[in-house]
Amino acid sequence: MRIAVLFVLALTACNPVARISANATAIRNEAGALIDHGNATGDQVVVQGATRIDAAAAAIHGDIPSVQAVTPAWLSTLQWWGIAVAVAGISFLAWNSGIGTFVRIAIGWLPRRKVAAAELAVDTLDESRPEGDRELVTLLRADPEFDAAFKRAKGRRKKQT
Repeated sequence: MRIAVLFVLALTACNPVARISANATAIRNEAGALIDHGNATGDQVVVQGATRIDAAAAAIHGDIPSVQAVTPAWLSTLQWWGIAVAVAGISFLAWNSGIGTFVRIAIGWLPRRKVAAAELAVDTLDESRPEGDRELVTLLRADPEFDAAFKRAKGRRKKQT
């Protein structure tokens, strides 16, 4: 887990412009130290070489504002996949927590089987209609989950008698 966290942090901290700037600054610092050493020892070749290195590093610093950090294509794809997985996970949690059912009821999107069961239940309660309890139970048992629960309850009742 720690390796994964470090990997993600490394990916987000890979700003090439910042690395270029830090490296150019380090080069300029080293060149300054060489210039001081060359002046102290009287070696003009070292001083001239270090001065050229310092000028090149200063030119790099001058060019940094025109450098643009580009996100690699694979990292961009990985980000979009991460967003898609996060949206799918949130949708799954929302649906299974009951919010999805609330939204379905609010917009009136009810499954046909549930609507048919509700209509049959209303007809069962109406004494002027011929539908009875057996028709309602038959309709409810068409749902595999209800049928499994029905069989379990029926088995328990037989064991109790």
